[in-house]
Amino acid sequence: MTFTSRLAAAALASLLVTGTAFAQTAAPAAKTETKTDAAATTDKKAPKERSAESLECSKQADAKGLKGKERKKFRRDCMKEAKAGTAAPAADKK
Repeated sequence: MTFTSRLAAAALASLLVTGTAFAQTAAPAAKTETKTDAAATTDKKAPKERSAESLECSKQADAKGLKGKERKKFRRDCMKEAKAGTAAPAADKK
């Protein structure tokens, strides 16, 4: 083997070795939260304020002992009536 063929073989081998070394890069660093990100995530997790109508309809559903689908239906109808402006929202409805 001549010197140039050995040099060519060494160059080819080094290209193959470095190719695999660059293919295995480290995972990207975890994103750290900034002050604005932290504030945004706490706003998303904060529960929404419930209206007086919603609280009243929940109290009425609790008094009737409603659960599950019956409770959802009762509250939906109660909220519709409360927003429509009736004086006693769904008091004796079933």
